[in-house]
Amino acid sequence: NTRGIIPNVSTMHNPRSTEAAIGYFLTQAAASAMILFSSRINAWQTGTWNITDLSYGPAHILLTMGLEMKLGLAPTHFWLPEVLQGSTLTTALIITTWQKLAPVAVIYMTLNNLSTTALILLGLLSSIIGGWGGLNQTQTRKIMAFSSIAHLGWMISIASIMPNIMILNLMIYMIMTTALFYSLILSKSKTVQDTTATWTLSPTLTITMMILLLSLGGLPPLTGFMPKWLILEELVAQNLTPIATIMAMSALLSLFFYLRLTYTTTLTLSPNTAQTKFKWRFKPNHATLLMGASSTVTIFLLPMAPLVLL
Repeated sequence: NTRGIIPNVSTMHNPRSTEAAIGYFLTQAAASAMILFSSRINAWQTGTWNITDLSYGPAHILLTMGLEMKLGLAPTHFWLPEVLQGSTLTTALIITTWQKLAPVAVIYMTLNNLSTTALILLGLLSSIIGGWGGLNQTQTRKIMAFSSIAHLGWMISIASIMPNIMILNLMIYMIMTTALFYSLILSKSKTVQDTTATWTLSPTLTITMMILLLSLGGLPPLTGFMPKWLILEELVAQNLTPIATIMAMSALLSLFFYLRLTYTTTLTLSPNTAQTKFKWRFKPNHATLLMGASSTVTIFLLPMAPLVLL
């Protein structure tokens, strides 16, 4: 998986993308080594190699650290914004969605051995840093990286309490992120300033991006509200009201930079004087079927929440 994505990261042939590819490789290699080492010292102590049956304390700690580094959770999140900034928007989309599946699957399998307190604290820290770090960013890829950190924080905080909500949150996060990245790819928006010219390309895309950003921020009645609502409800049910309160407050930090992007996309005109009202609309270079499907789910899935829960 790691070897397959590294050539995609380094396709741009500039120092930044080369640095991103090397950084991604070193981070993932170190995380994999930690996971292997946790399995090895557990086998050394107990005689079993089964990673789903760890019973040695240091092995738990190493496994947790390796998985959080692979996912990009705080405090080992520093590689993610830099790697995304050094890669193309399409590669950034793959790193923030598809590359999260394997580590989350390992977490799901080893939940019985991971410390609930550690996972909740990691989730809390990630949601705060994910919101805080994205406040002063001007690059859309870095904003999406901090958005990814914050969303993964929400997932990990509920992982050991209600794993099914974590899987639901992962699915919704992947669909929402795919829809927004496709919008950025179609409008070629690499900075916040680029989004101000989206309306000249397509007014429909502008309105869609606005709704997608609000959904990522977790505003009802959009789909992004569902996982936050379920996670907060479950945390309160487990008498973790202070944790739920802090996470709800950290969601406001994320909402701020989503609203800032919404403002620049829909309410701000491009700073240069355009000679024509709209750009020439050639046939899009990218297929829009996936974007249309993911955007629809991102906007309209909340009324289906009772069926999803059943």
